[in-house]
Amino acid sequence: MDFAFDARTEELRKNLLSFMDEHVYPAEAVADEQRAALASPWDTPQIVEDLKAEARGRGLWNLFLPDEEYGAGLTNLQYAPLAEITGRSPQLAPTALNCAAPDTGNMEVLAQFGSEAQKKQWLRPLLAGEIRSAFAMTEPDVASSDATNIETRIERDGGGTYVINGRKWYISGAMNPLCRIFIVMGKTDPDGADVRRQQSMVLVPRDTPGLEVRRAMQVYGYEDHYHGGHAEVVFHDVRVPTANLIGEEGGGFGIAQARLGPGRIHHCMRLIGMAERAIELMCRRAVSRTAFGKPLARQGVVRQWIADARVAVEQLRLLVLKTAWLMDTVGNKGAHTEIQAIKIATPRTVVDILDRAVQLYGAGGVSQDFPLAELWAAARTLRLADGPDEVHQRSLARRELKAYL
Repeated sequence: MDFAFDARTEELRKNLLSFMDEHVYPAEAVADEQRAALASPWDTPQIVEDLKAEARGRGLWNLFLPDEEYGAGLTNLQYAPLAEITGRSPQLAPTALNCAAPDTGNMEVLAQFGSEAQKKQWLRPLLAGEIRSAFAMTEPDVASSDATNIETRIERDGGGTYVINGRKWYISGAMNPLCRIFIVMGKTDPDGADVRRQQSMVLVPRDTPGLEVRRAMQVYGYEDHYHGGHAEVVFHDVRVPTANLIGEEGGGFGIAQARLGPGRIHHCMRLIGMAERAIELMCRRAVSRTAFGKPLARQGVVRQWIADARVAVEQLRLLVLKTAWLMDTVGNKGAHTEIQAIKIATPRTVVDILDRAVQLYGAGGVSQDFPLAELWAAARTLRLADGPDEVHQRSLARRELKAYL
């Protein structure tokens, strides 16, 4: 078993680490200052556009997409350590590399299931970083952890038009002025016998009449500006051509599962990067602060926190890399158990590491002067996003028990 990175991954890692040190970390404070001076909090600070230009010039662009026609052609195993590095600055780095959700998942959907016309109109500008996008699935009035509950209706009105009615919320990317297209999941056959064939996905341009971005949704008080925010969106008699259907009618559930698989491993690797930054911050704090007559670094409980964090991160990384390897070798279905395992273990563990880091920083840990509070909010949210812990535990246990029942 070879644990070394291949030559291409190592080259990209060195390039990306240099980019982070020279450009991303110094830009964090600048981005906050520039955002405060913008006319709208949802506008993009100039420093973000500068980072995107620098990343593209370095060849650090669309690294997430394995299809060589559209992306860098990296395997999941090659991309995983790069996603980890970007997780150390999750607000800036993924966006700078055009590797930020929800655009990544939307581009994967279009690349895999979109028609040639859809790819030309929407995938190409997304790949170029010229526009942003949103993915509209979650709804406030039903338990959206069960996607078969979705109530949004996509109905035919004559031969060539769909009419969409429904209410969504926490629609990532929708507040960004550059968001030009929504991928909307709703039911085209609500009474169908197979509950997993009732849903479809359609493309809805943002400027379509009847599409209302009603309000921004906060996450633990944060608005998540760099990912385009999260919005409540209402569709009232929204009309789009049936040519805007992605794939086939009834294929929405399957497309959603195909979209979420890679997204889960991307999230988990970025979470490991967040944990690594937390450990670094813990160590810096521990050697620079004194309490009760000796540095925090000599306090037994602090050493325990740091040691436990290191052990946990090493365990998580190995599991996530194994999952990436399985996805590459036997496919997402073959890696189903491992994908669920990392989705359960990684956010939960990283939240705990960040919580210890916050504790070590005291009042500073919950303040805006350090990144820990925002990192904690992001990690805690990922115990819900792409399926809550309990849904993955339910499915994983069912799979384990199957042979014994």
